[in-house]
Parts: sequence; C-alpha cells; structure tokens
Amino acid sequence: MASSDWGYDGENGPEQWAKLYPIANGNNQSPIDIKTSETKHDPALKPISVSYNPATAKEIINVGHSFHVNFEDNDNQSVLKGGPLSENYRLCQFHFHWGSANDHGSEHTVDGVKFSGELHIVHWNSAKYSSFAEAASKADGLAIVGALMKVGQPNPTLQKVLSALNAVKTKGKQAPFTNFDPATLLPSSLDYWTYSGSLTHPPLHESVTWIICKETISASSEQLAQFRSLLSNAEGENAVPIQHNNRPPQPLKGRTVRASF
Repeated sequence: MASSDWGYDGENGPEQWAKLYPIANGNNQSPIDIKTSETKHDPALKPISVSYNPATAKEIINVGHSFHVNFEDNDNQSVLKGGPLSENYRLCQFHFHWGSANDHGSEHTVDGVKFSGELHIVHWNSAKYSSFAEAASKADGLAIVGALMKVGQPNPTLQKVLSALNAVKTKGKQAPFTNFDPATLLPSSLDYWTYSGSLTHPPLHESVTWIICKETISASSEQLAQFRSLLSNAEGENAVPIQHNNRPPQPLKGRTVRASF
C-alpha cells in the first residue's frame, strides 16, 4: 500500500482522503466516538476468546505511517473467536496509533474523551476467505480488537515491542520479531463495545467488525515518546518523525454500538 498519496497532515491528511478514496464519506467509517449512554447492552454477545501462539510472531516492519508486527497466518494457530463473531478470525498483525502529545492519539474516543494512543490487533475471516488480501474488502472480512492507551505506569509488555523499534527506524526496514503473544498487551478485563466499521486509513474498506475493550492499557510518557521517534522517511533521507497517525472520529450514521457488559 503506497502511503505517498495519503498521510496525516495538510494536503494529503484525513480531510482530503475522500478525493482518492470516496468511501471515506461512507456510512460505516471508523473510528467513532463511543457515546456510552447510547450503547446497547446485548445479552447475546459472548465473551471474546483470543488464543495466540507466540511462535507465529514473525517480523516487525516500518510501513512509513506506523509499524506492523506481522504473524504467520497460513493456519489457525492464532485465532480470535466468540464475541460478535460467528467464525474464527485468524491473527495477521498488530499496530498502534498515537498523537503528537500525550493528551490525544487514540482513534476511538469514549464520550468525547481522547486517549494517548490505541492498539489494533488485526484478524481476518479464515473460515470464508483464503487470505487477508481477499478478506480485506469483504463486509465480514476483518475483525480488529482495539485497546485504548492511557498515559500512566510504564507497560513492560509494550516495552518489548518498543525496544524493537530501533531496528526498523526508517520506512521499509524490517527485522525479526518472534516469540510474542499480543494477548499480553490486552487489558485484564475483555468487556467490550462492538460495531460495524472500516479500516481507519486508506483504502478504508468497510469490512471491519470492531471490538473495543472498555478497560484501558497503560503507557508511560517515555514510552509514548518512543512511538514518535519512529521515522516516516527512508534511510538516507531527511529525518521525519511520525508525530501522529490517528484519524479523527467519523459520523455514526445510524449505526448501533453494542456492549458486552
């Protein structure tokens, strides 16, 4: 996915994405502001079950607007199931979103409150589709578990990820990243909100069942600063730190946000 035609600032920032990706103005766009008084408790929602094999962790890569930790996804060793999902969804990657200062950076907000960052663990529907690429544009193709990050205590699990960033400082760099279970990044309670939405950056496919944890996870000021030290430029070019990479909340347009609690 070339990130040269879109970004997070100025002439190619989120307000301009619709020019190249008309779906940006669609009816099921993400992220959203979760208004807790308007969410509906759904007793039919099951708990979510994450069972990830740490051995499937493969590599960390700088994609120019963020970094991804990628997993082997050619079988069902690492899956998400339960919750609002009727099938197994296979783990593909996780990444983060952050802001230029600690008082914002999350994509989803809760009652208008912005958090310091957001973790996204991305899965695809392996029961129906043969690859992430095939599933990415289908209405039931993807499921993303989100956790909102709050500035606070240092997070030792998060530090394992952040310590790997030095190896992928510039765009296009990748390094092995193995033996890691992303479930260890999630909060202790997996109570969640869920709604139908989209990828939060181009191509913005409306293919995501979102599962947003109610409980936050912590990151220290120093850890949040480490995210911002990642560079969006290729090696040898002028250093351009990724100060922020969060799309603002989009209109709900009649969708219902269900709560498991």
